[in-house]
Amino acid sequence: MKILIAGASGLVGTSLMMALSSAGHTVNRLVRRRELATGGDAYWNPSTGEIDQQAVAQTDAVVNLAGESIAAGRWSATKKRAILDSRVQGTNTIARALSQPNGHPKILINASAIGYYGNRGEGWVDELSASGRGDFLSEVCRQWEAATAPAAQGGARVVMTRFGVILSSQGGALAKMLLPFRLGLGGVIGSGEQYMSWITLDDVVDAIIRALVDDTLSGPVNVVSPHPVTNREFTKTLGRVLRRPTLFPMPAFAAKLVFGEMGEELLLSGQRVKPAKLLTAGYEFSYPELEAGLRHVIGRPQQGAYER
Repeated sequence: MKILIAGASGLVGTSLMMALSSAGHTVNRLVRRRELATGGDAYWNPSTGEIDQQAVAQTDAVVNLAGESIAAGRWSATKKRAILDSRVQGTNTIARALSQPNGHPKILINASAIGYYGNRGEGWVDELSASGRGDFLSEVCRQWEAATAPAAQGGARVVMTRFGVILSSQGGALAKMLLPFRLGLGGVIGSGEQYMSWITLDDVVDAIIRALVDDTLSGPVNVVSPHPVTNREFTKTLGRVLRRPTLFPMPAFAAKLVFGEMGEELLLSGQRVKPAKLLTAGYEFSYPELEAGLRHVIGRPQQGAYER
């Protein structure tokens, strides 16, 4: 397949490009600097709606992973606008390009997030569940996914990959946790009862590749492990893998004080998400259980006598 990736320099995009190239696919990037649009890479400017239509038309699929980081800096009004616009404008630019009749690609894999469901407590949610209401991230995800509509209307198969917490030592939430946990400063956040629906980076990449080649997958697809855990369980498991105590909790008021609205939605809220569509499609997770997943991404061996 010929595949074009937006957001190729990010955590997921970098690993996905390597995996697709190794599998023999032709992979190119959508780039925001014209001078970098060489060797098959193509220029785009999501804020103005510009995109290399010919490059899009010559590919079989587009994977859109682009978007402003939600975890870098407090959520000021300016930051929230950048988070929303970067996702909606970029997705709409790609979706409109795919809707054109000049041999447009047949597949769009577009990132989304389980923040779509809002704060859901202990109840299970799957792809048929309603979105959350009244919080920032669920509104972002609703608009983000709605922006894919032109591609679907133009006949493309559209998959919205709702990512959970992606575990990698190279970036994302886990990478930020490792130093304090290794120093013995990790602990439960808030009540610790909020659910964390997680997935290893390896399984994220494999699930995207499955979505590219499996015609039965369309619409929203939850990209999470089938075994979510509470923050308390996650904290204890990470401490055990690192062989460090986890005695320093972060009370809810402290998370709100330090991180503001971002702390409320990213740290104190949770969703217990089931990857129903992937399971129905027969997808087999490489790391369905948290401890094995953490040991893989951190590079710790399985527990043995020397750890007792």
